[in-house]
Amino acid sequence: MKKQLPIDQVLPELLAALSCSNNAVLLAEPGAGKTTRVPLALLQAPWLRGQRIVMLEPRRLAARAAAQYMARELGEAVGERVGYRVRMDTKVGPRTVIEVVTEGVLTRMLQEDQALDGVGVILFDEFHERHLHGDLGLALALQSQQLLREDLRLIVMSATLEAEPIAALLQQAPVIRCEGRLFPVKTNYVDGDKKTPLSTRMGRCIQDALNNHEGDVLAFLPGVREIRQTSRWLASAGLPANVQIRELYGSMPLQQQAETVAGCMDSRRKVVLATSIAESSITVDGVTVVIDSGLMRVSRFSPKSGMSGLETVPVSKASADQRRGRAGRLMPGTCYRLWREEEHRYLADQNAPEMLSADLSSLALELSIWGIAIPAELDWVTPPPMAAYEQASDLLQRLGAMKPSGQPTAEGRLIARLGVHPRLGAMLLSAKSIDELRIACELAALLSERDILPQERNVDIELRLDKLRRDGNRDPALQRIAAAAGQLERIVVGAWQNNKWQNSRRSAGVLLAAAYPDRIAQRRSDGRLLLAVGRGAVMPAEQLLSASSYVVACELDDAGAEGRVLLAAALSQEEIDTELAAYIHDSEELYWDEQASAVRASRKRMLGAIVLSEHPLNQPDRDQISDVLLHVVQQRGWDLLPMKGKAQSLLERMQLMARGGRTEWSRMTGEALLASADEWLKPHLYGLKSRADLQRLRMADLLSGLLTWEQRKMLDEQAPTHLIVPSGSRIPIDYSNPDQPVVAVRLQEMFGMTETPRLADGIIPLTIHLLSPAQRPVQVTSDLKSFWSEAYFEVKKDLKGRYPKHYWPDNPLTATATNRAKPRK
Repeated sequence: MKKQLPIDQVLPELLAALSCSNNAVLLAEPGAGKTTRVPLALLQAPWLRGQRIVMLEPRRLAARAAAQYMARELGEAVGERVGYRVRMDTKVGPRTVIEVVTEGVLTRMLQEDQALDGVGVILFDEFHERHLHGDLGLALALQSQQLLREDLRLIVMSATLEAEPIAALLQQAPVIRCEGRLFPVKTNYVDGDKKTPLSTRMGRCIQDALNNHEGDVLAFLPGVREIRQTSRWLASAGLPANVQIRELYGSMPLQQQAETVAGCMDSRRKVVLATSIAESSITVDGVTVVIDSGLMRVSRFSPKSGMSGLETVPVSKASADQRRGRAGRLMPGTCYRLWREEEHRYLADQNAPEMLSADLSSLALELSIWGIAIPAELDWVTPPPMAAYEQASDLLQRLGAMKPSGQPTAEGRLIARLGVHPRLGAMLLSAKSIDELRIACELAALLSERDILPQERNVDIELRLDKLRRDGNRDPALQRIAAAAGQLERIVVGAWQNNKWQNSRRSAGVLLAAAYPDRIAQRRSDGRLLLAVGRGAVMPAEQLLSASSYVVACELDDAGAEGRVLLAAALSQEEIDTELAAYIHDSEELYWDEQASAVRASRKRMLGAIVLSEHPLNQPDRDQISDVLLHVVQQRGWDLLPMKGKAQSLLERMQLMARGGRTEWSRMTGEALLASADEWLKPHLYGLKSRADLQRLRMADLLSGLLTWEQRKMLDEQAPTHLIVPSGSRIPIDYSNPDQPVVAVRLQEMFGMTETPRLADGIIPLTIHLLSPAQRPVQVTSDLKSFWSEAYFEVKKDLKGRYPKHYWPDNPLTATATNRAKPRK
């Protein structure tokens, strides 16, 4: 008799909902059985009418496992009524009704037949993982349903998901909820020192769990590096003889993954060190203890650098709950969390959708092929960010996969069918011979996996190619990469049908340049690299590749101001000139040479931001030289112009009048004059090209020419160059600070002046520096009247003692001003 599962209780409700609605949202806790029971239940639905059921599983192992379980339930082999399609592996037959597929496969099915004839329903399982292609698949399926297939049914299934936004997107679809069959799980928070390596903290907790609990242990770690470190720690610390250490991560061969999740056949126990792949979909048999590091590794795309990199981030509360639930599938279990309970409150509720942080190149290509000009034409759970989407579209155009109009090229359509990243697809299609295609497929397979020489400091990818060819037949991990390369080669040959193969064998560097034209790099004089995209990069260590004038950096990290090269291949100058001519353009450039203080003109051969060669331009355009000079003057301010004496004084007096508030003077500030310099200065720059030439300009005449006769008259009256003081002397006024013009005059020459002179229609008072007979300041004032009545007598005592032969009257308001020691009789 078939074992009862919690999902069985809500299947009638789900079937009833689908009989009157085309869409539904199913929330079922882990262990409820939704993945395997729902497709089988739908087989009997009258609306299916002999059509197929397609179920999307995010992970290849989960897709195969679900198909195998359902086939066993029907008493059949996989490939009969139940089959699967995953990348590089397909088992379906003419009788297949239920197809379990991975995300890329669903996208291809939709692209090849937008109406999905013969498909009655699509199930989106584990939708809470919010993978990029899952979101894309749902958006495409929704439009297909709306425009072509009103009878197509869509079911979104998840264990942890906010149902309301999804239900609204699915035209107010009904939401069916199912409780799981989880046993109680005790949660323990472990407050460890974060300075202690994660492998040590995890290893100690695993030891404690094995000593204090029965059953197997599932430990969640962020990535393969931490899995290996923890495995080494456990091996060195020693484990009981009946305990096996197993690893589980996405890039493992599927057969190894299947062996890991299976229970031990004897009395032995296992410790499974896993990434978030074991969080949902996959059930690891025998687990009663979960130890959660609280970390996960996600791919982040940087619009700044145009590169993706892996980043370790805290898990969300939903992910932590999913992981904890793995311990309660068989019996009451225990979960250890390697963080404090108060920290848990600050975790995000849900994982961020991959759409917000991923490289959108593949998505942009798929939308182009679908016929979508802008993403907003589709209904999304989370719309693609436009900045990242536009950057992805620019990359596709550089790769030759998309036209400037947004339509796909023939090569772009073919790249999408290959199921690889557009960069790698462009590299595969650049091969001119079968030999080159084989190399390109090996490179694509290597770059699709983790580095096979993780401890090797030499970043040359040729080392990896050599190892793949040398050990590909005896190393299991390399066997899988070699098999993937071979299968990719067969797919390309079958899809491309290129009958014009040449006798060509270009280097790995040339092939990689087709995938990474923006990461061609030139070695600088200091040994660092300049990428074609304009960003800097560095080699992690001195090595043979460091001597190459050019490299292609096919793998970079995005840390710091300059990326660190992780994998690269050499390029020669000859290869760039002959094989990469399509990326090279000539540029005539006029620029300001700081060292020469002059405009220089050159003709450059450019590969992106890289200067391949440069030669002086003999007869540059004089108008363009004037433009460069004008730009430099506007950037530098007045420093490059001969602003001395009369010219500087005139500019400062004009600025003072602008401070006075009259509208006719508002464009006479230094900033405003520089902004309008193309009107009054540029005509006088023709024929000039250096700072020395600029010094010949008659700036006083140029500035004066900007004034009308009335303005010149007003300027002389309201901002005169000199002040005539009571002694008869003409004292120059300093306008260097337009807010506080200054005159410095000996105190004795001001006797009899009772009011402070005011400038600019009387708005701005003149600041007076009163000097001693020795020309030293004794008082600064902007209020002469107050000075004479208050401060003068104290100043007089001091000056009379130091300068007894000079004239120091008791009443300065009536005294005779003098520029001598005493007034003339």
